Amino acid sequence: LCIQIAGLIARRIVCWAVPGESVEKGERFGLIRFGSRMDVYLPQTSVIRVKVGDKVKGGSSIIAELPPAEGL
Repeated sequence: LCIQIAGLIARRIVCWAVPGESVEKGERFGLIRFGSRMDVYLPQTSVIRVKVGDKVKGGSSIIAELPPAEGL
């Protein structure tokens, strides 16, 4: 689950996805400019691959490895 949050001064968020829409790995669904942020919620069993202060780029940076989906 990803939530885009606009900054206090420059509210510059562009989102092409609609609520509830699924996106594929590496697919871009919007962009954020000028100090806004993205909150990413992952399952507790995920293996986090970044640390505080790391620079990441949407569509190319690996931030976590997700656990295998049950029943697959």
